[in-house]
Order: sequence, then C-alpha cells, then structure tokens
Amino acid sequence: MIHRLRHRSPSGARSPRSGRLPALFAGVLLAIAASLPADATNPSPASGKVNINQATAEQIAMLPRIGAKVATRVLDYRKSHGPFAKPENLMEVKGIGEKLFLTLKPYVAVSGPTTLAAKVRLGSSRRREASSPAAKAAPKSAPASVPAGKGR
Repeated sequence: MIHRLRHRSPSGARSPRSGRLPALFAGVLLAIAASLPADATNPSPASGKVNINQATAEQIAMLPRIGAKVATRVLDYRKSHGPFAKPENLMEVKGIGEKLFLTLKPYVAVSGPTTLAAKVRLGSSRRREASSPAAKAAPKSAPASVPAGKGR
C-alpha cells in the first residue's frame, strides 16, 4: 500500500496548498449547479387531484399504476356502496392494497374538482433495466471453453 506524505509545518499544521483542490472543486460544482434550470435539480411531481366520488373511469385511470380495469372497479364500487367517505376507503376496491394506496394518496380527494390533467408516470429503475436492449442481449450461460459442471 502506498501512503502519501503530507507536508506539515513543524507545528503540525497543513501547508497552505493542501486546501486548494477541494475548494476549487466545490467552486466548479456550485457554478454548474447554478447554471442548471431549477426544475432539473429538483423535479416536481405532477400536480393535481382526482375526486374519486365524481371522476370518470378515464380520470381515475390517470392515477399512477391504475389502468382501465381498476378504474372501472372503482366506479362499480362507488355505484354499489355510495360515495367514498375518505380516501382510505379505496383500499376496499379489489386491486388496490395498502402499498398502492400510499402511492395514490397524494393524488386522491373525496371532494372538490378533479384537477389532474395527465397520466401520472412514476419512475421504476427495475422496469427500465429489464426493457433495455443491453439487458436482453447479455448472455447468461457459461462460456463455451469450460464444459458445464467442470471446475465450477
């Protein structure tokens, strides 16, 4: 292992040169961050709410991870049980569990107008990795030079 020696004065303090590189690096990072648009550094989630007591199936389907089938189930549940008293009652609809409800909660209301204008798309690193061409092309078998089961 190679160790670097730091130049120190007889009193044990670092030399004045030792702090220049980190300070320069920090300055460059600040300059880059200042040149980026505000929304690039802190993307805001889609804003708006869906009133689940008045929304159509198409409006409910704009919620994240909700498709036409579950949106129809929400309407059927609303028709047979009456309006939702609180957003948590969505978990009584088949296909909406606690985990999915926690994703939906910021976008759901039981009163007021529906203001969500577009489908909410939430990022998933798992899905992107699986659908990338590089992930599909990577072979998963052993190399041909070593027979299977020999020396492994």
